[in-house]
Amino acid sequence: MGLRHIEAFRAVMMTGSMTAAARRVHTSQPHVSRLIAQLEAITQFPLFDRNGSRLSPTQDGSRFFQEVEKTFIGLAGLESAAASIRSFSASRLSVAAMPRLAGGLLARIVAAFKTEYPDVMVAIHSGNASTVHNWISSGFCDTGLAMLSGDSPGIQVEPVLTMNCVAVLPRGHRLTKLKKLKPADFAGEPFIAFPSGTPLRERIDAVFKSAKVERHTVAEAGLGSSVCALVGAGLGVALINPLAAREEYEANGVEVRPFSPAVAVTVALLYPPYHTRTRLVSVFSRYAHQLMQEEMGDLKARPPR
Repeated sequence: MGLRHIEAFRAVMMTGSMTAAARRVHTSQPHVSRLIAQLEAITQFPLFDRNGSRLSPTQDGSRFFQEVEKTFIGLAGLESAAASIRSFSASRLSVAAMPRLAGGLLARIVAAFKTEYPDVMVAIHSGNASTVHNWISSGFCDTGLAMLSGDSPGIQVEPVLTMNCVAVLPRGHRLTKLKKLKPADFAGEPFIAFPSGTPLRERIDAVFKSAKVERHTVAEAGLGSSVCALVGAGLGVALINPLAAREEYEANGVEVRPFSPAVAVTVALLYPPYHTRTRLVSVFSRYAHQLMQEEMGDLKARPPR
């Protein structure tokens, strides 16, 4: 007894004729007739009473149809289960990022992802760079989003875009008259720096040291939003990643200018080490790549002024 026998029998029961059943299962009427005859030989009882071209199910045929319908209900259940698995129903995804990325870019990625997969519970975990690194390396979070300016040992890093840091200045600052800034322009300027020992701080310090330019560091802050808040308050100038600069452009009243030589930062997706990525993580990563390429590509083409 094969599936084609059952499909043909069910089609005849539902349509009342061999011809209509043949159209339903996309085959010929003689083929349906052969399948029904074979099924009757297999079951060893007649399924239909034949009166010319008219068919009516026998009592045994009706009882058999009831069992067939139970099977098809089970198949429908399997289809529903497959649909749930395909859409990640009741799945959970944990994503880590530093506060600025978590509340901005990552939130927009999650929103785009949820339009297609609304049943997935996405948990966003926000912390400083060290905490995000620990969450990813330990497997507590499935993936993460970071702005990197150095190596990240102990985790898998998938670079998405590399961009150059920009200068942020208070509104009306004398340097806003320039279209592009260089280290010499910062000589003697009050400067807001990232904490000592961080990769980005070391790279920025190396640029000014190479240019033999002395700045006057007046404050340190670990977050781009904090740096921009201090700049916006008129405390000094700074170099930060362009994403933070864009998102703080209006919020903190800062001006943004390109800076040379380049101090590159990389927007990257992070994954736990030695873990095989699940289909859920891979699909989320695809959404992240697409949105970041769109947003960051636009940012590179038209930086805030």
